[in-house]
This record gives sequence, structure tokens and C-alpha cells, in this order.
Amino acid sequence: MQLEPTVPPKVLAAIRAPFTGLGATSIDAPVIQPLNQLLDLAGEAMRARLFIVQGEGGAEACLRPDFTIPVARAHGASGAASGRYVYEGKAFRVAPKGTDRAEEFLQIGIEAFEARDPVGADVEVATVAWRASLAGGRTDLSMRLGDVALFSAFIGAMALPEALAARLDRAFTRPRVLRAELARAQAGEQAPRAGDRLAGLLAGLPEAEASAVLEEFWGLAGIQPVGGRSAAEIVHRLSERAEAASAPRLSAAQADLIHRFLAIDDQPQRALDQVAALAREGGASLDVPLKAWQARLDGLMAAGIAPERMSLSTAFGRAFGYYDGVLFEVTSAALGAEHPVAGGGRYDALLARLGAKVDPSVGAVGCMVRPWRAFDGSAAGAA
Repeated sequence: MQLEPTVPPKVLAAIRAPFTGLGATSIDAPVIQPLNQLLDLAGEAMRARLFIVQGEGGAEACLRPDFTIPVARAHGASGAASGRYVYEGKAFRVAPKGTDRAEEFLQIGIEAFEARDPVGADVEVATVAWRASLAGGRTDLSMRLGDVALFSAFIGAMALPEALAARLDRAFTRPRVLRAELARAQAGEQAPRAGDRLAGLLAGLPEAEASAVLEEFWGLAGIQPVGGRSAAEIVHRLSERAEAASAPRLSAAQADLIHRFLAIDDQPQRALDQVAALAREGGASLDVPLKAWQARLDGLMAAGIAPERMSLSTAFGRAFGYYDGVLFEVTSAALGAEHPVAGGGRYDALLARLGAKVDPSVGAVGCMVRPWRAFDGSAAGAA
């Protein structure tokens, strides 16, 4: 396992400082986390980045790749209506092949579950991430902003069939799936693939019967399934695929409008102006979400983040698929966009997806910073 170097104590204290005074309770989430639950929440694409462990006869688990889900689970189990939690500890992710990324690394962060002004909370948490990143000594930082909910609002304003709009919403955090969905509008009708035919056949059966058929097929073909997914889980995904294959498609004009929306990437004010113009072109209005975004920008600038240090990208998404609102990452020009210094966002629906009983007015937002990436490496900063 590739380990991350140690951050000098003085630098670490400076990075930690913005997280103090926030009224948060310190928490230490378990290192071992349930695998299937994490994949269901964060997305199957995360499997390749996880350290998977399994005791004899036990369910598969993994080393925590992040703190958000573990902290959310702990908050949900507490029964508290609201809470703020600050953490500092190691996270673990498998490095992509051919890279020298650390696989065990330090994170400091905060997760807030509150029934308060969400715009104000977004600004507060993003500002904490920015200040903690600056505390490491880097002067080449910028903040990239995005919003899963803004895409949902744009799609909703297009008056698409409900099933199609829901499918596009789900695809937002999976770029390849979204590109394929948009491409269907230009491709026209095509002959179904073998996989689509199998999906259609199984989708026409009750789930228990379809699972039995799939297991019998495996036995006849001498196939030993790998990867930890059960027949029932595979049948469920094949059913979703069959539903997508038979669902309404976007028109070419609708696909073009979405393509142009997803291409917006500019300084935040200019980006919002482009979103508003595109919505008007499509005969819709996004006044409510755009007004909220204007308030966020005003708050971020009031906190000292210069407009030229920020960008708003309508296609921006983060690796973890549980985010459902505002997103942000702090990046360093020296490290590149693939190595963010800090990141976070809003995930209001996560507690309910974890099975917790929640007040609908309670939202959730959080951020983390990677101290080693924030540290500029200078001897002066470490002195």
C-alpha cells in the first residue's frame, strides 16, 4: 500500500484551524464499512478503487474510502434530528494503475445535518474548505463549482416524459451513460443487442423467477459468477437496462439543448447568465435555482474568494454518486484537476437512502481537505 508523507505539525495545525469553532462534535468513524451498501450509494464504478476485505463466511466489506457515508450512518443511528461532526483520520483507496497516488491518506472534514438555510450552509462549508486549503501555503488554488440539482431543474423544465427525465437524472453522475443516452437521439432505431434481448426476457418475469432462471443458466453454461453481485442484483440491473431500452427517447432538438447546457464552463456569473438564456430558449424558467446560486456567489465573494478564482461547470460531478445538490472542489494548478486539494457538496437524500428516519426539512452538506495536497512543501511553511 502506497502511503502518503507526513504533513509538518505546524502546517497541519493551520489546515485544521478553519474547522474549529464550527460547533461540531469530533467523530471517529469505523475503518471497516459494508461493501454493498457503499456501492449502492456511491456507485458501482467505485469498486475498482476500494480495498475489499472479507472474513471467513462473512459479508464483503471494505476499508473506508471517504468519511461521508460512515459519518452519515453514525448520525442516522444516533436518532438525533440534527448534528455537526468534524473528523480527522485516514482514508483508503486503490491507486489507478500506472499512477503513484497514495492509497492511505489523511483527510480532515466536516459533515453537517441541519434544518437551516441551505444556501448559507453551502457557503459556510465551501468557505471552510477554501480556507483550510489556503492554510497549506499554496497560492495557485481555484474552486470549481457545480450543481446536480441545477441539471435536474433544467431537465424538469423541459417537460420530458417522467421516466425519461428520471433516467437522465440518474445518468448525470455517470458521464458515459449520459453520453450514450444523448447519442440515442441521433442514432435512430437500431437492432437490439443480445444483451438487450436477455434483459428484456428476464424483465418480463417476476424477480425471484428471473433470478432462478439466471442461476440455472450459469449452471448449464458452467459459469462461476465473480465480483460479489448476486443473481437478484444482476436481474435488477438487467431490468433497468430493459426499461431504458424501451423507454421514450430524446428528440434531436432536446438532446442538442442538453448538450449545450452541459458544455457551460465559465466564471460563475457568466455561466449562470448562459444557463438562464438557454432555459429561456427552451421555453422554461429557472428563476428559483438561479436566484439561490446568485446568493451563494455573493456569500463566497464576501468570504474573500475572488470571482476569477472560481468557475461553474454544469457538467461537473464528483466520484461519489450520493451528491444531489451543490458540488465544489478546490484544485491546485501545480497538482492538476485529477488531484483535488479539497472537495464536498450537498447530499440531502443520503440519510433516507441509508434507512434513517429523517425530518424532510433536514439537509446535509460536508467537505474534506487533503492536508498533504494542501501543503506547498516549502521549508518556510513547515518551520
